[in-house]
Amino acid sequence: MADKGKMDQAKGKAKEAAGKITGNERMQGEGKTDQAKGKAKEAMSKTEEQARGAADSIRGKKH
Repeated sequence: MADKGKMDQAKGKAKEAAGKITGNERMQGEGKTDQAKGKAKEAMSKTEEQARGAADSIRGKKH
């Protein structure tokens, strides 16, 4: 999902830039929203990976 997050961020940056060039405030806002969603997806993915690692460590110590 981290890759999806990075894609959303890139898409958002492009959309925001296009909005600035054309003077379209709505597109700029959508771009910023897409970037925020991408950052959230990326953070969530990292948290899930860390949780899996912690769970694997705990399981390994019990055996």
